[in-house]
Amino acid sequence: MKTRNALIAAAGAALSLALATAGTARNGPRFVAGLEARAAAARDQAGGQGVAIAFRDRYGWLTRHPILSGGDGLDAATRTRTAAAIATVPGIGGIRWVNDGQGGPRVLHCQDDVERILETRTIRFSEASARIDPASDRLLDEVTRSLRPCVGSIIAVTGHTDDSGDPAVNLALSQGRAEAVRWALIARGLPADGLRTAGLGSTKPIAGLDPHDPANRRIEFSVIQSAPVKPTPIDTPGAE
Repeated sequence: MKTRNALIAAAGAALSLALATAGTARNGPRFVAGLEARAAAARDQAGGQGVAIAFRDRYGWLTRHPILSGGDGLDAATRTRTAAAIATVPGIGGIRWVNDGQGGPRVLHCQDDVERILETRTIRFSEASARIDPASDRLLDEVTRSLRPCVGSIIAVTGHTDDSGDPAVNLALSQGRAEAVRWALIARGLPADGLRTAGLGSTKPIAGLDPHDPANRRIEFSVIQSAPVKPTPIDTPGAE
């Protein structure tokens, strides 16, 4: 009896999966077509004519996470505004910018670009303060340009300190500095809703470095793409 019940349950699960897949195949194209139309309208309203919006992933499956390309003739502010407008269309789960180079689309690695910029330079602050040193303005301009192609992803800004002083004060200082950098990026045109901040104080020193070393006083950036790492065919709603 147990074996018979197990077989019935397995058959039911298989039938449910088959119905869900059929529903996706039937309703998916219609759903994505609606998203595509609304995304195109949002793009045009933002002045982003020339930006292509693809609703198929690299495997050819329909997706709610469109890939943006083109628009090379547009200025940075327009590209940012266009990406933000498309990302807010109801039903869209996140966007990615790609660069149409040789060999097909290539995801722009914003985090790698920023890390290269910060390899030899540091965003500086006034002593024991969250006020950004004006000498870092040009560096922040470069960081903003590097992050701009990844608008639509979540960009985490994390502050760190060395191990000198009171841990509670260091934690608050690192959070305040991360917030200051976030606002500096917003002032340069990056959308506020995609920027997150965290302050870790002295809890995460650079590997191999003495925790008291001033080099631990730093700001780090992490770009978290909203699109799935491995898109699947079940990426659109099933039967209505």
